[in-house]
Amino acid sequence: MPIIESGQAIDDSRSVVSWRVVLAGTVASLALTLLLLAFGVGVGFTVVSPWANEGMSSATFSVAAGIYLIVVAMLPSTIGGYIAGRTRAQWISVHVHERYFRDTAHGFLVWALATVVSAAVLGGAVTSVLGGAAIPVATVAAPAAPIDVYVDKLLRKAPADSASTGSVNGAAMAPNPSDTNEERNRNEISRMLGPVLLKNGALSQPDKTYIAQVVSARTGLSQDDAQKRVDQIITQAKVAADDARKSAAKFSLWLVASMLAGALSASLAAVEGGNLRNREWYLRAK
Repeated sequence: MPIIESGQAIDDSRSVVSWRVVLAGTVASLALTLLLLAFGVGVGFTVVSPWANEGMSSATFSVAAGIYLIVVAMLPSTIGGYIAGRTRAQWISVHVHERYFRDTAHGFLVWALATVVSAAVLGGAVTSVLGGAAIPVATVAAPAAPIDVYVDKLLRKAPADSASTGSVNGAAMAPNPSDTNEERNRNEISRMLGPVLLKNGALSQPDKTYIAQVVSARTGLSQDDAQKRVDQIITQAKVAADDARKSAAKFSLWLVASMLAGALSASLAAVEGGNLRNREWYLRAK
């Protein structure tokens, strides 16, 4: 029912959320987010290099990328929240504390809607933009290689043995995929190495001995040398998997921090825009 405040009747039966201003702020936020992501990809290509001692180090790049992720979350959210607060209707008869809450809610809704829409609708566009950064990110992040890469290292023959599989300019060619035994051995080794990369994963001694026997038979190495190669490759795979796990954990933490910063920025900017909207200094020319 209507209530009386400051001598005016206020209808509190309807929602005070203005979805028009929320949508306006969301559109602005999404557009700026795509712009900043494209800019970040361009900068990423300029600061990394495949050459040694060139460009940023892995640690520096990770920190810089995390900070930029926060900037990408804060700047569009700030502008979107400010637009929502500044373009809303004037609430002349509403208490100042209620105005603060409403403006905060509008700013938070701008951030929430922009986050959901960017994940659902703009996912393809964001993926396309970020896809350009795959090379520089892979250069410095050193993600875990596929298991096939480690299987290749296990079964790799010395250049002197390339004549058995064919060679081009002295370089050994890839195994013939029509070789049934080769394909079966590769599949078996891949299935054995898969669980090793999981937490507390380990290869049983019989499996390790079997892989060493396969490596010895395929490469001509002695059993002891094949066993050393197996141990070395397993260690390399575990190190790469652990590095990838740490990188993913750091990225998740940076992402959480950026989302919280974006929500806070949008809410505070909406309050500031709402405060200016309720003033009449721009309506009265003196």
